[in-house]
Amino acid sequence: MTAPFEWLNYHHLLYFWLTAREGGLGPAAARLRLSPPTLSAQIHALEGALGEKLFEKDGRRLALTEMGRVVYRYAEEIFSLGRELQDTVKGRPTGRPMKFTVGVDDAVPKMIVRLLLSPAETLTPSVQLVCREAHPERLVVDLLSHSLDAVLSDAPAPSRSGQRVFSHVLGECGMTVFGAPALARRYREGFPRSLDGAPFLLPTEGAASRRALDAWLGELEVRPEIVGEFDDSALMKAFGHGGSGLFAAPSVLGDEIERQYGVRPLGPAGSIRARFYLITAERKLKHPAVVAISEAAKDDVFGEGQVLSERRPHAKRGKAARPRKARKPA
Repeated sequence: MTAPFEWLNYHHLLYFWLTAREGGLGPAAARLRLSPPTLSAQIHALEGALGEKLFEKDGRRLALTEMGRVVYRYAEEIFSLGRELQDTVKGRPTGRPMKFTVGVDDAVPKMIVRLLLSPAETLTPSVQLVCREAHPERLVVDLLSHSLDAVLSDAPAPSRSGQRVFSHVLGECGMTVFGAPALARRYREGFPRSLDGAPFLLPTEGAASRRALDAWLGELEVRPEIVGEFDDSALMKAFGHGGSGLFAAPSVLGDEIERQYGVRPLGPAGSIRARFYLITAERKLKHPAVVAISEAAKDDVFGEGQVLSERRPHAKRGKAARPRKARKPA
């Protein structure tokens, strides 16, 4: 049986909030054009509904109880949001950052997430970025319930009846195999055939990059020794840094991965392409942060010049070898 719906009387809450804010019944009643007894009765009605005393006598003045202070903080936020709603509808500046809540597929490398989402931080007016990490199917459910503005993933949204979502390609890049210096020296000669029997770290099964790597290794007819599988790509790189095994990562992050984890490239993972998507509930990109992320990804991160200049092992490094924003901390 469904529990009865508990309705909060916001008129009573407003009367309480103004009384606390104005410092007493008299000033609040004057602002509301009510008599003090009428205002007092409304506040008593709120206390009855909440089952808590909100004011107590302190000499000749009213003071908030401990619960009264809690309720006042909530009321302050509620009526602040109400004012912001009116300002937004009427096109007036709100004075607070626009919130952008994005779901992040836990299979997407953290460096890529930082690289792709960073344009949202430079917008004017400012944007408050909220990231929630989970499995993509869970994130799509939250997107459809409007808990998220967009989802960042390494695969398009799963196609299911009744789910009207749109997968926008941000871009793609190659994959490179990396390893700690000693492992890289040992297995670089004869690469990629040298991967047969080599210790290897992989994403967990189900990840788009795992499926691509399994297919590539199968085509080569080599069988590395799988020493670890990871949901978290940053954790996989940390194990790679420690020399536990070789691993593959997006080539566009090559310089940053080498710098941060002290690893070296062995070579490209065949013709594998890592592709990244922004999933939205609308066909047309509208949210300013979504538009900025999409444009920056295509122009700066995965633009034609960037893809063509992906660095191969032993190639001379130059300014065009990687996106200009990739050196921001990941």
